[in-house]
This record gives sequence, structure tokens and C-alpha cells, in this order.
Amino acid sequence: MAFNFDQWIDRRHSDSVKWHKYGDRDVLPLWVADTDFRSPDCIISALQQRIAHGVFGYGDTPHELINIVIQRMAERYDWQVEAEWLVFLPGIVSGLNLCVRAFTAAGEGTIAPTPIYPPFRQAAKLAGRSQLNLQMRLEQGRWLMDLEAAAPQMRGSEKLLMLCNPQNPGGTVYRREELEAQLAFAQRHQLIVCSDEIHCDLLLEPGVQHIPFASLSEDAARRSVTLISPSKTFNIAGLGASLAIIPDRELRQRFNQQRKGIVPDVDILALVAATAAWRDGQPWLDAQLHYLRENRNQLVARVNAIEGLSMVAPEGTYLGWIDAGKLAVASPAIWFEQHGLGFSPGRDFGDDAFVRFNFGCTRATLHEALSRMERAVSTL
Repeated sequence: MAFNFDQWIDRRHSDSVKWHKYGDRDVLPLWVADTDFRSPDCIISALQQRIAHGVFGYGDTPHELINIVIQRMAERYDWQVEAEWLVFLPGIVSGLNLCVRAFTAAGEGTIAPTPIYPPFRQAAKLAGRSQLNLQMRLEQGRWLMDLEAAAPQMRGSEKLLMLCNPQNPGGTVYRREELEAQLAFAQRHQLIVCSDEIHCDLLLEPGVQHIPFASLSEDAARRSVTLISPSKTFNIAGLGASLAIIPDRELRQRFNQQRKGIVPDVDILALVAATAAWRDGQPWLDAQLHYLRENRNQLVARVNAIEGLSMVAPEGTYLGWIDAGKLAVASPAIWFEQHGLGFSPGRDFGDDAFVRFNFGCTRATLHEALSRMERAVSTL
């Protein structure tokens, strides 16, 4: 089956947050993590069928979706998940915030890598919790967290380790031994682990496999919350279908207690979309991954050919983390915006010398963006 990821869909006049940000200015939006690809027909057809029913009252989570999640975890990761472990959420960010509030108290803190997806940092701030940020280091072309540097900085009040795998913005897909080191760290310091694995299906490096943190061992499962969603994979983030997998009953109760009266149930159409995505969307996903790999390869080659810029090839996600620290500009993100490129500012992730480039776009958009980068840097 052929899928056309080169198809241009005009989002400037839709409800797109991504494309509205710059108004009528000639700025390519390459920031927030949604793609410019039409979602697979299987999702669109399922939504149309549900809408044709015409009644949109309160709905239960479909048993089919629960069974699909259980089967998916077993087949992909050899992880035996039980239905009662699943807590459906209207977004991963709500899961991050619930974890901070459920598993830390006033005066206690969190640990997270830096740079990191901004809601990790915001979740601690919003809850009034401290956060110890562990610097990611570049090692043999991969961004890794420096766990050894953590111990001297810890105060003993840290209760929650917040992980992101595949890592956003660095694109690292952690190997088993790296995850086991994270588990040993959590055991040594008696930490609960929140693992954001929303990009787990977006693996670009051949031979690399995603391993859920909770699947490492019974202890890993007992001390962890795993957050997953089809939203990034199938470009349905606006529908808000996500879930937390929480094997431990006490952790699950604490998580749900924080949710009560604040975080709503998942929209019935979002549940329809998630079911169709995970049930029927694999052929589309396979084609998208092929397209994204080529986008990634072209991005890495051309960025590294520009004097003053550098990046490593992300193993997962559709996000490029570009080091612009050698450019003679005060703020790379602001400077690139003045040259028609709307990147995510590195400062939001913890390092203002970088920008994040969303390459989940058509090949034509990618080429135009790279040409603008080359022209902009040539003016310095």
C-alpha cells in the first residue's frame, strides 16, 4: 500500500497551534512535536463511522482497546501487562504532573536529565517541588545521562526519577544495560520512576529496539509508571489519548487519588482513534518511519556541513537537537526566527545554545528549511 508523505496539506488556515504561531510572517514552523502528515485512513474511517452514530454521551474505555494494549506490550516487548494496571489519560503531560504530585511531598524533590522536554521541568515547578537536573553528555554520538555525577548533588529528599525514552530532545534510545544502570540508581536511592515513552514507536536507527523500563524486572515494574500514547506516532496529538501503566497497586491508588476531580476521562473520539491506530495503523507507520529516516539522514548531513552547526543523528523521534553554540549570535532560536525558521528554543529544554528542529514534515518543507539555514549562516 502506498502512502504519500510528500502531500502538502495547508495548515495555516486550520486550528493548528504549530502553524498559527507566526501568523502571516514568512517563518517555517518547525517547533512543537506534531507532524504535517495526514493521519492514516484507518483512523479517519473509524472516526467517521463513530461520528455517523450521532450520539456522543459519556463513554467507557473500549474493551478492545484494553486488549490491544495488553497484546501490544506482550508481542513487542515480552511484557505481560494486566488490564487493571492501565490508567487512561487525556495526555502525557497530565501524567508527568500527576506523578510529581502523587509521589513527592512538600520539601521533597525530583530528578530529571537536562536538556529535557519542558513539561518535565514545569511539572516540578508547578507542584512547588525542587528538581535536580542531571546533565546529558555526548558519548560516541549519543546523548547519555551522567548518573555518576548525581550522588554528590543529592540531598536525600529526592523521591522521583523522571526518565524519557526515546529521549526528547536528544533522540537517544536507551540500551538494556543503560536502563539497568538507571534501575540500579533508582534502587540505590529508593526512587519511584516515571518513564515517558511516548516516542517508543518512532525508532529510526536500524537494529535499535525500545525496551520499556518497567519490563526490566519485577522490581522495575513495582517502582514505576510508564506513560505511552499513539499521539506522536500517528499524528493525533490533538485528540489526546494516552495512558499510564502502573503495575503496583499502591502507586496506582496514589496516582488516581491525585487525578480525582481534576484530570478528566479521555474523549470518546480519542479512544476510537487510539484503537484504530494500534489495531490497523502498522503499514502506515512502517512507511512513515522510512520517510522519517530519509528526512533525518538529509538533515544530519546538511546541518553538519554548515560551519558553526552540529548535531548527532537521533536514534528515535522526529526531532533534531542542533548545537548552534558556535554561531556569533546571542540567542540561536531568536536569530533563526529572524531568518524565517521557527525552531523550539533550546533554553526551554535547559540549554540556550541549541535549537530543536521538527523534521516530521514534507521533503519540500525540509529542503526549504535547510536552504534557509545555509543562507542565514552564510551571512555571519
